[in-house]
Amino acid sequence: MPDLRARIDRLDERLIALLAERSALIDEAARIKAKEGLPARITSRVDEVAENARRNAAAAGLDPDLAEGVWRLMMEHFIAQEDRALEQLRRTE
Repeated sequence: MPDLRARIDRLDERLIALLAERSALIDEAARIKAKEGLPARITSRVDEVAENARRNAAAAGLDPDLAEGVWRLMMEHFIAQEDRALEQLRRTE
């Protein structure tokens, strides 16, 4: 069991690193959206990302409902992050 737990911990570290990378990309998206006058939430993109999560999960043998739920939670967090960044960027213009 200790070896399995160590593998899970290493995987969790990799997942955190990937989430940090995604967060940085969201900040980049906010800068682009500020220049283009776009909102943080683009519903068609949210739906597209959720569907991608379902499709990728199914292909990987993961429950698509789990993947969609996790991704929608993650997207809500990142949309809020974008909203804050957009607000700050617009105040400095």
